[in-house]
Amino acid sequence: MGRSETVEELLHPFRENFLDYAPTVLRIKGKDGGIVPFRPNRAQRYLHSRAQDQIKRTGKVRLLGVKGRQQGFSTYVEGRYFHRVSTIPGLRAYILTHLDEATQNLFAMTRRFYDKMPPDAVEAGMQPRTRAANANSLSFADLDGEFSIATARSKGTGRSATAQLFHGSEVGYWENAADHMAGIGQIVPNANGTEIILESTGNGEGNLFHGMCVDAMRGKGEYELVFVPWFWQDEYRIKPAPDFELDADEADYSQKYELDLEQMAWRRHKLVDDFRGDTTLFDQEYPGSVLDAFRRQALESYIKTALVAKARKADVTPTENAPRIMGLDPAEYGEDDSCLAYRQGRRCHRVDRWHGRGPMELVGLVAKRADEWKPETINVDCTGIGSGVADRLRELNYPVARVGFGERAVENDRYVIRRDEIWGEMGLWIADSPCQIPDDDALQIDLTGPTFTYDSSRRLKIEPKEQMKKRGLKSPDAGDALALTFAVTMAAVPDPGWSTRDRPNWRVA
Repeated sequence: MGRSETVEELLHPFRENFLDYAPTVLRIKGKDGGIVPFRPNRAQRYLHSRAQDQIKRTGKVRLLGVKGRQQGFSTYVEGRYFHRVSTIPGLRAYILTHLDEATQNLFAMTRRFYDKMPPDAVEAGMQPRTRAANANSLSFADLDGEFSIATARSKGTGRSATAQLFHGSEVGYWENAADHMAGIGQIVPNANGTEIILESTGNGEGNLFHGMCVDAMRGKGEYELVFVPWFWQDEYRIKPAPDFELDADEADYSQKYELDLEQMAWRRHKLVDDFRGDTTLFDQEYPGSVLDAFRRQALESYIKTALVAKARKADVTPTENAPRIMGLDPAEYGEDDSCLAYRQGRRCHRVDRWHGRGPMELVGLVAKRADEWKPETINVDCTGIGSGVADRLRELNYPVARVGFGERAVENDRYVIRRDEIWGEMGLWIADSPCQIPDDDALQIDLTGPTFTYDSSRRLKIEPKEQMKKRGLKSPDAGDALALTFAVTMAAVPDPGWSTRDRPNWRVA
């Protein structure tokens, strides 16, 4: 049968418009097992809009997708890349998944796009001639394009590959994730027209994917965060029984996300039947917010997420006779932030962040805020540039206490070094409810980031910043700043002239 000019003319616009191309050219396996046209759902259309917006603004795509189960992110990315590789000469797509089974499923999807293409689309030239096809790759002869897929297992996987399009599936569950992410820079050039889309359900805090999402939330780096809640799926609802009523926790959840009874009935059904009532596991698999996705802790943090979440929602009246204490964790020109925490008794009022500020500029910023808030002491980490910052603040007659994170702990029978000690004290303060901290996602991430161990003498050891960075996390700068407010007793610093020296600390306030 000869090529129909009418069909050719009809399909030509689809080469440019994926949302029209997908249902016309691509076929997927429906949830009932049948082969159906790929009609992007709400979540997939949103991901598409974010990718198109980013490539218009920056010339390339760098996205992190946080989502629930069965929302179609992988299907969308596979369809997007098949569209591009099968219509644009010289493109190569590389897909990396977390399990062999997932690898096989995604590649089967790509083969289905090719093998099940409708006759009209084939006649119109939308099905390129293959050069080779095997269990892990599909290449097109005339276009010199290729799909390759692998499992993120060994550290060297994919490092010899080159591609313009990269899809990382379930990145939160990759083995050797840091090594694979370093390798992506060797696979995909930092050039216009290239795309990297990494997506995953949550796998707790403290892994590389979580760290990248935190950076994206803070506006750091070139990756942008795309989140889709579970309740965007039309099929995630069931008709409730006539006597269905929400309990207090369900009513709060329903109000928070503006959900109707059919959606809440579906949620209860999943909780009871699939998750044995474990709400943190439901939130991981079907998040309503970004923080929900990472609420279930894969590693045991020293400060527990539930305690931090409780402190964020508390409303504590400051004890007027409690001292005002500032904690300053300085940083300069790297990827870390300088952070300044304000605590009075049971309440941390706020945490300020600055990035890329030099030592004397930081001195000016802290001095201005000290003039406004009038603290009894400013506890400064004197590691690195902090020493000069502390000295200059002292020269300006501010009440500074120098703290060395790496020094021997005062209570050295309980803690190894001073940083362990002040984090230990902060942990006791947070656990000793009620206390209040700012309702700040970034602060929560910093507080719940570090894990802990004990040495042979049963002394507490908080995970070092360097070890956190090996896990793909940034330094917990805001957490360190708040911890610094527990570093010294009031008698250890000079009287600034605006305080009374009889004010108690938090333990007796």
